[in-house]
Amino acid sequence: MIAGLLFLAFVYFAVAQAAVLRSGGQTAADAAALAAAQDARRQLRDGWREVILDPDAWGGFLQGRGYDTGAACEKAAQYANQNDAEMSPADCSDQPSGDGIQFRVQISTTGTVGKSLVPGTEGRHAEARATAVLEPRCSFDAPEPPPPPTPSTPTPTGSATPDPSPTPSPEPEPITGLVCDGVEWTIDPEDPQLPGAADLFSVRLVD
Repeated sequence: MIAGLLFLAFVYFAVAQAAVLRSGGQTAADAAALAAAQDARRQLRDGWREVILDPDAWGGFLQGRGYDTGAACEKAAQYANQNDAEMSPADCSDQPSGDGIQFRVQISTTGTVGKSLVPGTEGRHAEARATAVLEPRCSFDAPEPPPPPTPSTPTPTGSATPDPSPTPSPEPEPITGLVCDGVEWTIDPEDPQLPGAADLFSVRLVD
């Protein structure tokens, strides 16, 4: 009976070691997936800022198009390494989904179960998967373009030609039509106050 109890204790200890390793692996996978989505979000906001005075170029950035998948997956690999795990480039991917862009990663822990009385488990690594979604929070309806200028009346033949005066450049109009989670934003071209990355996109784990 004592021998049986000792055997069960050893088995429980081995299972506990595996559970700890598996939990750490899942933490690394979650961190990697979130890092990929957050890096894509940063790229999208930076790209949007570069075309802030050209509303016709906003659409792709606000809808989640225009980031470098490779750079986002490199960030995911960095976070996996910081959490004692490894991830190859093939283990990171992105694809559109109904609620945005999904980033899927798979990692393998650098650590193993370690010494155990259960044969064959000493060198086993844990594997884990995680998926994070990048979800747009804004919509943009471009305002109607201003009407064309009224043509000037031609000067009658033989009359004195008025001195031409330079036409002052029109002041840039504020850009309206951007709505993020029900909040309307007006972009002043002279001093643009822009939504933050978290205002443009939400990032969360799924599955």
